[in-house]
Amino acid sequence: MDQPRPWWREPWPWILLAGPLAALAACAVTIYLAVTQFGGQDITEGARKRGLVVEPVAAPRQPAGQPADAAAPPAAR
Repeated sequence: MDQPRPWWREPWPWILLAGPLAALAACAVTIYLAVTQFGGQDITEGARKRGLVVEPVAAPRQPAGQPADAAAPPAAR
């Protein structure tokens, strides 16, 4: 009688593990690129940094009933 093969010699466990292992590798590459390529970027206008959190800065509110261009001051001539 033949002995059953050990699990690591069967192809199905490796096929089933290929997807999650590829996702882990892609995650590691993404984190590496995020830290090395984009870690020192300045915050652009419209955001404020408080510790590690970047929050959007609220735009000034328009009075109710006024169109958006009516609240702006007239242009200098």
